[in-house]
Amino acid sequence: MPVSQGLVPNNVRLDQQPLNMADQMEPAEVIIEEATGGDVPEIDEKGNILKIEHDDGSITISLDGRSLGDTPQRDGLKWFDNLVDEIETQELSAIAEDLLQAVKRDMDSREEWVNQRAEGIKLLGIKVELPTLEGATDGAPVEGMSKVRHPLLLEAVLRFQANARSELLPTDGPVKIRNDDNNANLQEDRLADALENDLNHYLTSVASEYYPDTDRMLFMLGFGGTSFKKIFYCPLRNRPVCESVDADDLIVNNSSTDLRNARRITHRIMMKASTIKRLQILGVYRDIELMRPKMPDLDAIQRMKKEQQGLEQTETHISEDSDREIYEIYCELNLKGFEHKYKGKESGLEIPYRVTIDVSTKEILSIVRNYNEDTKELPEARQNFVKYTFVPGLGFYDLGLLHILGNTTNAITAAWRELLDAGMYNNFPGFLVAETGARQNTNIFRVPPGGGFPVKTNGLPLKDAIMPLPYKEPSGALMNLVQDIASTGMRIGGTSEQQVGEGRADAPVGTTLAMIEQATKVMNSVHKRLCSAQAEEFRLLVECFKEHPESFWQRNKKPTMEWDEQTFLQALEDCDLQPQADPNTSSHTQRVMKIYALKQLQAANPSMYDPIAIDRAALQALGWANPEQFMAPPSAQGQMPPEMQEKMVIAQQKQQELQQKGALAASKAKLDQARAAEIAAKIGATGQPDVKDRAVQMAAKARLLDSETKAKQLGVHHQEVLLEDKNRQLDRQAKERSQVIDLMKEQLIHPAENFGGLINRGLNPNEQ
Repeated sequence: MPVSQGLVPNNVRLDQQPLNMADQMEPAEVIIEEATGGDVPEIDEKGNILKIEHDDGSITISLDGRSLGDTPQRDGLKWFDNLVDEIETQELSAIAEDLLQAVKRDMDSREEWVNQRAEGIKLLGIKVELPTLEGATDGAPVEGMSKVRHPLLLEAVLRFQANARSELLPTDGPVKIRNDDNNANLQEDRLADALENDLNHYLTSVASEYYPDTDRMLFMLGFGGTSFKKIFYCPLRNRPVCESVDADDLIVNNSSTDLRNARRITHRIMMKASTIKRLQILGVYRDIELMRPKMPDLDAIQRMKKEQQGLEQTETHISEDSDREIYEIYCELNLKGFEHKYKGKESGLEIPYRVTIDVSTKEILSIVRNYNEDTKELPEARQNFVKYTFVPGLGFYDLGLLHILGNTTNAITAAWRELLDAGMYNNFPGFLVAETGARQNTNIFRVPPGGGFPVKTNGLPLKDAIMPLPYKEPSGALMNLVQDIASTGMRIGGTSEQQVGEGRADAPVGTTLAMIEQATKVMNSVHKRLCSAQAEEFRLLVECFKEHPESFWQRNKKPTMEWDEQTFLQALEDCDLQPQADPNTSSHTQRVMKIYALKQLQAANPSMYDPIAIDRAALQALGWANPEQFMAPPSAQGQMPPEMQEKMVIAQQKQQELQQKGALAASKAKLDQARAAEIAAKIGATGQPDVKDRAVQMAAKARLLDSETKAKQLGVHHQEVLLEDKNRQLDRQAKERSQVIDLMKEQLIHPAENFGGLINRGLNPNEQ
């Protein structure tokens, strides 16, 4: 029977026709049909129906090996099920070929970026390279030339990674809850607190890979400028996952502006054969036999990574269980049988799908819709990746410390090598030997300290037979240039050490803050971008939890509250997930400076601020998660310390004694006044004062003056006691403030441990 071209993947029925030349030139009529009551099926040893003879004499056969009894059950498919079994084999092959060619074009568009990144990996200097005698074959034009690399780039990357990790990945969890409802009740607050606690538990304990994976991502982000996070539901782990994707493994055309507008996004995955088999068992991938994997076509970055790690992979190392190269392509297709319809008519619109291809065999393992069912009228692609940016670049891939410090590192590395080689040749110079004096066993002289070496000069003076070459010692000008290049690179890369307080106890605060602000401005902007990207990551994580809510609490043995689907979804609806990191505070030192400024404002206007709230915020900024543990009970917070209470009691006793003495002196003064009045009346009656009475009057006046003087002295003494106590309090406060200032100056003198050039010297106990 004649078979028309292009019908290989179909289960077809060919009507029997008289065979002649004219009929052979015409295509056969294809009828897709199932076996009915009177039809006779032909079944192979596996139970597949490959041929059916019908009562009317026609025959239905399977041309691609599928059983004729397996008809597509599209009505039973779930929205995100694998559609690959519903698509013809020929169409699958065409889709795979087109997508692989498109991915190749995307890779070609970023080839220069790949080569630059590969060269930058060598600039990190993470591979130990020793001077050898191989000459130019190992990159050194002179035998024995130094191959040391300046650590400027590596230092900047490590400092960025250390500070970004401490800000984005705090020990108590990276998430905090934001609720913009100003009328929230106590129940909503408790629900928000429970959601925050259990989400942090999920990301620190359940998803135990989150912290080390993000830490690794931050290193590559600082180095190359671009990293990605993939948020998806893992069918093997049965929970949502946030995993980092290296920029080299996320293939996007460099002409794209961002992920949302990219025509294709390809995630390149090296997957174990056992993992693929598990996914096939679960129905995630099509269950087909895959031949032995081929040697992957490594790009420059992959080859450089293997070289730096000392790894080598050849065709002889490839086996059946070797990792397979998988392309997970997020693209738009117009699939036959799944055409987009708008208002009941086919629109021809290409809609988003996720296509998984095994690169070695070019077999499509899965085709899954990549848009939500509620947007099927005008589908919009789901967001699966988050882009972390260091500094926005000219193309899709951004700028990192490699681009900022790469040329500087190259220049200073060359200068370092010249200085080292100049010192080596100055200490061990080469020499020229006269031809007449070269008749000896060797021309390589190794003279040890205190030793000698016989030289045959053929009668010539030794100084005439051998002449050392006039190598110059290391140049002081070159050393100054190296220092200038290094300081410039450190300033640009945000690693400069600002000596803002060394040797000066009276450094102006305004000048200090201005220098800190100037040194950290670039890194502050980087920190804001990181916080924005992490917030987007948490938003996608929430969307994933909404589709699989039970995975949130099923592995939490001691949740903050008993969750159910309704309560959990309500909490996600009411609250927003935000990074624990403050976008306006890029380092721990900046946080301490803000607290110090707040304490100064409190000291200047004590009646305007709540000292307990400020001290609580200060303790939290220093890293103490529970500052209440250091505070006195509420009933004792308004009381003085015991030593101050004892001093106040003594002062009150002295005051009472002074008051008693003052009252006694006042009573005596009144008696003296009465006696003086009596004497004055007697003098007025007689006209002549008695000498005795006059003496009494003078004595009374003297006693009155004495009592008033003593009362004044006692009052002054009492004021001095109170003033002394007040001065002690002020001295104690000044001493505490001086300790804080000294600590801050110590930080500012050594600003080497935060990514903006400031050091974190033990102020955060949780990071020690």
